[in-house]
Amino acid sequence: MSEHILFLTGKLAEKQLNQILAKMQPEFTYTVHQLGIKVAALMTAEMIGRRLKDTFNADRIMVPGRCRGDLDILSAKLGIPVERGPEELKDLPVYFGKQALHIDLSHYDVKIFAEIVDAPKIAVDEVIKRAYYYQSNGANVIDIGCLPDTPFDHLEDIIKGLKQEGFQVSIDSLETDDLLRGANAGADYMLSLHESTLWVADEVDATPIIIPEKHTDISSLDSCIATLQAKNKAFIVDPILDPIHFGFTESVVRYHTVRQKYPDIEMMLGVGNITELTHADTAGMNAILLGICSELNIKHILATEVSQHASRAIKEADIARRIMFAAKENNTLPKHISPDLMALHEASPFPYQLTEIEEFAAQVKDPSFRIQISPDGVHIYNRDGMHSAIDPFDLYPKLNVENDGGHAFYLGVELARAETAWQLGKRFDQDQALNWGCAAKTTEQTVDLHTFKPAGTTFKKT
Repeated sequence: MSEHILFLTGKLAEKQLNQILAKMQPEFTYTVHQLGIKVAALMTAEMIGRRLKDTFNADRIMVPGRCRGDLDILSAKLGIPVERGPEELKDLPVYFGKQALHIDLSHYDVKIFAEIVDAPKIAVDEVIKRAYYYQSNGANVIDIGCLPDTPFDHLEDIIKGLKQEGFQVSIDSLETDDLLRGANAGADYMLSLHESTLWVADEVDATPIIIPEKHTDISSLDSCIATLQAKNKAFIVDPILDPIHFGFTESVVRYHTVRQKYPDIEMMLGVGNITELTHADTAGMNAILLGICSELNIKHILATEVSQHASRAIKEADIARRIMFAAKENNTLPKHISPDLMALHEASPFPYQLTEIEEFAAQVKDPSFRIQISPDGVHIYNRDGMHSAIDPFDLYPKLNVENDGGHAFYLGVELARAETAWQLGKRFDQDQALNWGCAAKTTEQTVDLHTFKPAGTTFKKT
């Protein structure tokens, strides 16, 4: 017996909702019920509780995505699960398709090493604060980067302080003295050993990350791998990812070659050589790089946030690893899984065409302005008519708000958002901020990373 769903809507959207559901030809049966309000977005849980007298034998109820209020309380009152649908009716087919996949983004199989590259110049407390910031964005291991010819007297204090706070830690240096000091202080990993310095792995318990003796010579990894395997010691191999125009493509081939030769070894990809050294938005880079990790079964990446344009790189890598894991588990392309890496554009930016917006406008009988966008431009309408433009300044003389500063300010903000959305190909929803994915700061991210400290956290002194 198929599921029966009750869709609640308003007068303006009722016709379109019926049309969309009919085209979907869903496996479930449904009833569309107009709740006696004009605009569906104004619906609230309390209003539904008062007005809904018949649940039409539904197994669950779907309300508009912008419906406000506590749906759990409403579900308990009605004795039927009540859930929010997508904010746009046009997204219903995608919404139900996504549900069918049962996509879960809580899982991943790639560990993020977040490097603090200038640790010798930072006090212990400041390193710990930055570590918490990176952890909040998805980092699993805090990598302590040493600097050439730079004294690092408080190296042990930093590592011990991080370990006391519960962090996994790696020490990152080509100097054996730094690696030994860091590992003896409690570091879990060492970056980076090669054939000539492999002896360090015998002196300490930290897991070594192995690189080629000579930069592009992966044959030098063979003896290291054989030695460590013979000793049954854990290790990770990093064939080194090079920047674009300085060996990038060849280095990707190198990773593939190592994986083909050693199907089961642990590997690391240093994504910072691409995200830091390419002036382009890093979200797409992280998506591609984590896709390579997914295909080559690389379980560790080294990420940095040094350049200002790469200030979201760790968060992006966290999202990308989850998307790629979900796509791989569901044997699907990494599409329609999460919009969080879609900072500039959207998969479906214009849910309504001009003719549909004109139809909505014809139904409006009140003075409140509605703003929508289509491929043709920005549209604003109320009972007095509809106006369209590409430049919002062209609309101002037609709106008659010269003597209403507050209203003019509001419309200016909304029309500016609409123009930006139209230019970039993003979704615009009136009264909602544009969705920049993980590229924009959230309220929690507005603190400076040098002063970030989770509420209730106390730093222990070493």
